[in-house]
Amino acid sequence: MALTLAFFKGQPWSAADGRNGATMSTPPWTTKKPTAVLVFADGTVIEGTGVGATGHVQAEVCFNTALTGYQEILTDPSYMGQIVTFTFPHIGNIGTNDEDIEDLTPAARHGAVGTVIKADVTEPSSYRSSRHFDAWLKARGIIGLSGIDTRALTAWIRDHGMPNAVIAHDPAGNFDIPALKTLARSWSGLEGLDLAKTASSGQSSRWDESAWSWGTGYGRSDGRAAHIVAIDYGIKRNILRQLADLGCRITVVPADTTAAAILDLDPDGIFLSNGPGDPAATGLYAVAEINKLVESGIPLFGICLGHQILALALGARTVKMHQGHHGANHPVKDHTTGKVEIVSMNHGFAVESDSLPEGVEETHVSLFDGSNCGLRLTGKPVFSVQHHPEASPGPQDSHYLFKRFINMVRERQGEPALAER
Repeated sequence: MALTLAFFKGQPWSAADGRNGATMSTPPWTTKKPTAVLVFADGTVIEGTGVGATGHVQAEVCFNTALTGYQEILTDPSYMGQIVTFTFPHIGNIGTNDEDIEDLTPAARHGAVGTVIKADVTEPSSYRSSRHFDAWLKARGIIGLSGIDTRALTAWIRDHGMPNAVIAHDPAGNFDIPALKTLARSWSGLEGLDLAKTASSGQSSRWDESAWSWGTGYGRSDGRAAHIVAIDYGIKRNILRQLADLGCRITVVPADTTAAAILDLDPDGIFLSNGPGDPAATGLYAVAEINKLVESGIPLFGICLGHQILALALGARTVKMHQGHHGANHPVKDHTTGKVEIVSMNHGFAVESDSLPEGVEETHVSLFDGSNCGLRLTGKPVFSVQHHPEASPGPQDSHYLFKRFINMVRERQGEPALAER
């Protein structure tokens, strides 16, 4: 049954309302007119207060359980085509700055297209803030809706799955709800959608910025270590910074770069990046090239979408998840060490463990639902993980994976290994 979920101060939508299929109408004493709506493909309408950009956009609604890092989350290209619902109630309260962004080409505004938050956006309370959250959302073209019970919405997504929807913001509160419902129903969704080419930077470039340090900001790599070619399917800056921290000379290439062009760059290692969309769709042009790179014998490391496309290239399958994994508190076990690490995750597709062919080992597994979180190819320096080791929720539980990659390079070069931990 479709719902109309009204916003009014002090009366947020409750989980019980959504689960019982009740319809809430605006009470007669409410005078505040909704200025933003979230309209599901099934006809459900959630009303609230608009923040950020105006207009409307079709997308998939997911939830993120992280307590911090809203700016990094909203600028992660892996969220392209998605509306992020934050379970943490206070979003935007420390403002925004020019350092905590993740997309490689911010002028193109790669990342989430919308956000749903609970509390009204306050004035920034951080000395690092250079712009109010609302102004930053406007500048990036992100449409926001505030004032609803986001944990109840999260519970709905947990039970029903990630819905296709339209988020709309109009300061005058004028919405053509039937038209928005039609738009929501007409969107194809993320399955079968290749977004990596859109999220990719589109041209080759060099990267030397290393990790941020208190009081000094970001550093620079001397580039004296391995030459790493990173295929950009929607790469995050902090991944590149982790590689730069290890002294790597990094060349970033577009998503559709051929294996021949990559090998012509004479890399010591190859990195497959994170990114948005359906891995099977991106794999239509990426899988054949990755197979050639695997056959080259050059050490290869993939993260997130890169992990999924590598799995496809090795003969495994990927599947769309019910609610996805989005948060910074996910426990993952590394079978190669027997240790458990707390990781950051952001993915709506997953590699099917039982589809891994002979010669491909599962190295990491989610302790939440048992889903695959890593693999390696026996006999070759090739491995990947589903989670984001650069995101530091543990805070640095998974940084060893970058050293594991570089050690594969060093071994091939006949150099001594770095200590992983």
